[in-house]
Parts: sequence; structure tokens; C-alpha cells
Amino acid sequence: MPDIMRLIQKDLSEPYSIYTYRYFIHNWPMLCYLAMYGEKCVGAIVCKLDVHKKVVRRGYIAMLAVDEKYRQEKIGSNLVMKAIAAMVADGADEVVLETEITNEPALRLYENLGFVRDKRLFRYYLNGVDALRLKLWLR
Repeated sequence: MPDIMRLIQKDLSEPYSIYTYRYFIHNWPMLCYLAMYGEKCVGAIVCKLDVHKKVVRRGYIAMLAVDEKYRQEKIGSNLVMKAIAAMVADGADEVVLETEITNEPALRLYENLGFVRDKRLFRYYLNGVDALRLKLWLR
């Protein structure tokens, strides 16, 4: 868990507590993946899958981070595709996530994988930046 925390805290603007990581990793270990280069953790994705509005099985990508030195090598895309495949195998109807409206590389990555901009969330992050909720319909 320290490797995941170190990587994510370096890349994401939100300060997550250890309890947030434990919540996801304990409840959905099959939806949390690491990308390793030798002994070094160079990428991580943390997700969950639950029922939304009593009907829809919704996957949620809570965190995705790739070490800056290893970007442009499709690590982020591969982590997202692996997580989505696991969600599909578990009956997911859709996958959602939020990302900063200013994070063009993340928007490009997710849109290239079929996600669409669903909703703008004003001042969503602690730093005051707006978020975009992205959605991928699977069924």
C-alpha cells in the first residue's frame, strides 16, 4: 500500500487518507491493479463496483496514476482496460470517474477509451478546480 499511496499522492491533487485506500483495496481488491517495472511500482488504478439507484451496476475509477517517467507507454490505458474488463466480467452496466477539467492528458486518455463527458462539477476539488464526470456505457 505505501507504493500506491506514494504514487497517487504525487500525481493527484486530492489528499487521500490511508483509510480511503483501505476502503477500496479491502472491499474491491479485484479492481485494484499495479503496474510494475522490476521492483518499482510505476502505475496504479483503484476502483470499485456497486449498485447505483438500485438498478445500475456502476463501476467507479477512484484513482489512476502513472509515474511521470513512464507515461506515453500505454500503462494508464492498459490499467483502465484491465479494470474495465474485470468490471464487465462482474456485470457492470457503466463506468464513471471524475477528473480535473484542466487535466487534458487524462481527458484524452479516457475519451480515447470511449468515455464521454457527462457532467461538469463546479469547484469539485479542494483546490477549487472544476471536475468533469466521464461515463462509459457498457450495456
